[in-house]
Amino acid sequence: MSALFNFQSLLLVILLLICTCTYVRATAPALVDRNKQGFMGLFFKAARIGERLSPYVSLACIIMAAYEVF
Repeated sequence: MSALFNFQSLLLVILLLICTCTYVRATAPALVDRNKQGFMGLFFKAARIGERLSPYVSLACIIMAAYEVF
């Protein structure tokens, strides 16, 4: 089943995208910052969400991990 049709998988993909973009922006900011518009701007926006809402994103990652394990 595709991640688009399963809500739990869609949330997992979104969380992984946010966490990955935030990590890439922290290690190599030039890769994310140069593309602020268009399709590649999605990664810039995901990185900004991860930076500004990091406590909520980390809590969501912990909840999703616990849900996957149990």
